[in-house]
Amino acid sequence: MVALVVVDQRQWLRVAPPLVPEPDRADRILVEKAARRLTLLRDGRVLATDPVSLGFSPEGQKSRAGDGRTPEGTYAIAYRNPRSVAHLSLKVSYPTPEQARTAASEGRAPGGDIMIHGLFNGLSWLGPLHRRVDWTNGCVGVTNAEMEAIYARVDTGTPIEIRP
Repeated sequence: MVALVVVDQRQWLRVAPPLVPEPDRADRILVEKAARRLTLLRDGRVLATDPVSLGFSPEGQKSRAGDGRTPEGTYAIAYRNPRSVAHLSLKVSYPTPEQARTAASEGRAPGGDIMIHGLFNGLSWLGPLHRRVDWTNGCVGVTNAEMEAIYARVDTGTPIEIRP
């Protein structure tokens, strides 16, 4: 049996974009789930707005691992991942310590690994078609081109607010 492996060269050869100069970086990220929109802001000024896909069951607050919900609340970007399984990613600091304690007291795992990310490696050809359905496991999904622009404007520690 012969296995056919398809390599998306744009993923394999990718180089993470450098951060833009400080005045052009976001000091806040706003995700509005109902509007399926991510906005980068600096001093209250809109730097960029992108349409997004969310978790496969996006309504309501994330409460447990595998529920398909995108969390709601105020978090921060915990780290930047240039070698993600999805084209670049920014880790959201979900769960908060309080959310983790609440989940533990209720005997459930709160979930984690919530990211802003591009398309999964090998699927860049989907481009904006990904927006037709909420497909992530609770993350915020954008096209690869959008992710490159976001990645260049968002540093570790940037606050992110995710609204219903």
